[in-house]
Amino acid sequence: MYHDVFIAGTGGQGILLIGNIIAEAALSEGREVTFLPSYGVEMRGGNANCTVAVSDLEIGSPSINAPESLIAMSGKAHALYESKVQPGGLLIVNRSLVPADKITRRDVDLVALPFNELGAELGEARLANMVALGVYVGRTGVVKLDSLAAGMNESLSERNRKFIPQNMKAIEKGAALAK
Repeated sequence: MYHDVFIAGTGGQGILLIGNIIAEAALSEGREVTFLPSYGVEMRGGNANCTVAVSDLEIGSPSINAPESLIAMSGKAHALYESKVQPGGLLIVNRSLVPADKITRRDVDLVALPFNELGAELGEARLANMVALGVYVGRTGVVKLDSLAAGMNESLSERNRKFIPQNMKAIEKGAALAK
């Protein structure tokens, strides 16, 4: 098994966090993992992206030119990276920030949902990233949903671990929407 994903958005959206959670969840399942984060120098609002590859075998390089999956959480990220997804790959788009007429790919498995609004329905718009993570894992099965809690336990600071139940609820909502 091999799967890779490119996750992109802006600083403050939790882009690197969900990438790290996927990586830690896969490690907890005994998989090989690469996690390559990248972000601008701005505190909030700058570009943020990461690449995560998960495999049963050793991974040769963390760099991916044409990802199997893309999670685009902002309009700028979508515009920059939509064309890079492999034909037949998975494209997950935050419709809260990307108008439908800007989504041009028809040769991919497209999931376009209003993640900001879905997060707000759960009590916090900042849960948008967790709903998107749930969609990704629900659609690909790259890791088990239960493993994401272990991934959060490793990725979140001790003071933020109290949010794991709320995050898991958002992930479960996303996984249900992925079907």
